[in-house]
Amino acid sequence: MARRSRSAAFLLGVLLALGAPAPAAAEEKRHSAKNAAKEGAKTGGRTAKEGVLTFGRSVKGFFTGGPKAAKEAWQAGAAKTKRTAKAGARSTKAAAKGE
Repeated sequence: MARRSRSAAFLLGVLLALGAPAPAAAEEKRHSAKNAAKEGAKTGGRTAKEGVLTFGRSVKGFFTGGPKAAKEAWQAGAAKTKRTAKAGARSTKAAAKGE
């Protein structure tokens, strides 16, 4: 039963975080929340992918060029991950507004 209650609590938290509309809300608002949720999930996936690639590139850099190469690869990857996350945040905000 503990797993079920954790799942319910998680779902409730996600809905509250997304600002889920009340059942009496307009259809347009539900549609915008749905689009925002989809865009948010896509952003999370893309950002996670970039983070994993950054880690892999830094490990490769460490074994091929030493600590300095690993640090450079990490910083370059971190900058790309940040750009990806910010672009995703903009698209999520646009989806929430219904644009």
